[in-house]
Amino acid sequence: MAMFRRRVFALGCFAAGLLGTTSRSRHIFGRMPSLIRRNWISLSVSGGLCAVPFVQDNVTHEALIRRASSLVTDSVNSYLSQTTMALVDSLNEYTNTIHTLIKLHKGYVANIRKFNPTQENTLWQMIVCKRQEIIDRKKDCKKFATSWKTAVNLSELAAEAAFNAGADQAAAAAQNNLQISQLHIQQAQKCSLEAEKELKESKAEDSIRLQIATQEEDVPEAYLRED
Repeated sequence: MAMFRRRVFALGCFAAGLLGTTSRSRHIFGRMPSLIRRNWISLSVSGGLCAVPFVQDNVTHEALIRRASSLVTDSVNSYLSQTTMALVDSLNEYTNTIHTLIKLHKGYVANIRKFNPTQENTLWQMIVCKRQEIIDRKKDCKKFATSWKTAVNLSELAAEAAFNAGADQAAAAAQNNLQISQLHIQQAQKCSLEAEKELKESKAEDSIRLQIATQEEDVPEAYLRED
């Protein structure tokens, strides 16, 4: 019973404090100048209350929307820049990995007569690792491409919103950044497509492991075994 009374008392104190805080907030808000009260914008964020006051004189709603649209374009430009960098880097790494595999495979086929079993096994394992790396790099490209496409859509919407709000400079900057981003992506994609074409022609991605020839044997034209 004593424990129950202490809990009831604590709950009562908490409720009284909450009501007191609410009353003080209403009192303070009531004492604010009318200009601040009219421009006090309340937003619900994650269940909480976020208040953003605007106390400048003679600020119209159009001006506030124009300013907000400029802030939106700044944020979207940052997101577009990061996703562009991520996709370009992933495409370049993918392309470089393909070229490395082609070079390894070419050296493997050309020098198979000269390899001892240890050398042959070492180079073949490097080829196998590069093949797996290509698969992983390609997954990264797809993942970052999805993020980049989202950023492009947001940039187009932000540029349109800024233009409609009269923020011509912000709209122009968003359009310019979007064009630059698309140019970088197109160049990186072009290189990766060319590398994929070379990879297909080299057959380095799906060739079968060669059998080391003895001194009395010729190197077979067909691949005899695979890992």
